[in-house]
Order: sequence, then structure tokens, then C-alpha cells
Amino acid sequence: MSIVFHVELSTDSTQPPYEQLRMAVIEQVRAGTLTAGTKIPTVRALAADLGIAPNTVARAYRELEADGVLETRGRQGSFIASSGDPTRDIASRAAVDYVTTTRRLGLDDADALTLVDRALNT
Repeated sequence: MSIVFHVELSTDSTQPPYEQLRMAVIEQVRAGTLTAGTKIPTVRALAADLGIAPNTVARAYRELEADGVLETRGRQGSFIASSGDPTRDIASRAAVDYVTTTRRLGLDDADALTLVDRALNT
């Protein structure tokens, strides 16, 4: 089943349009608006609806597919992945890798947290 999802892109945003679109899809997956197996609009259809270049939508879709949020089934189209939202799992694994690396480098937890705080505030 194909659905229409609501996406608003802001021309005033510091984020490029493909990133705004990518995050809008992820937010709707997290909210349960877009569920596993849901067919999403084609690149051309969504580009026309949003008034943006098809390459912008294609880039967002490629990145969502690389993150495991979308899966492409050839001529059938693109769908929300059966795994739903893998982004938190990916982030969790990255956090574990970070802790492993900082400990291997001999940093204590306070130093590791300071580095994370700086990275979040840049």
C-alpha cells in the first residue's frame, strides 16, 4: 500500500533539503506514521510534490537505504525496511565502539564524556 506522507522543507533551514527529507522520514518511522513495509512515493513523484530536484530526493533515499531505514525492491519501489527504525541500534553500536576506543586509549570516563559534550556542542 502506497501512502502520502507529509514533509515540509524549510528554505530558511541550515540543513540541506535532502537532510531535512531524510530526517522527516526517520521521525515518521519513529513516530509510527510510517511502518515497516509501507511503500513510499517514487523519487520523481515526491520531488514533484515538494518542488525540488529528483536528485535531492534520490540522495535522501540512498542515505536512508544505507542506514537501513528503506529497502528498495527493484521495480516494485521503495519501502520502509522490515526492521523499522534501525537508527538507534546503529547509534548504540557507535557508542559502544566509542567507549571501547577511549578505554583502549587510556581515557577515563570523565574525559570521554567531556569529549562527547564538546562534540555535541560544536
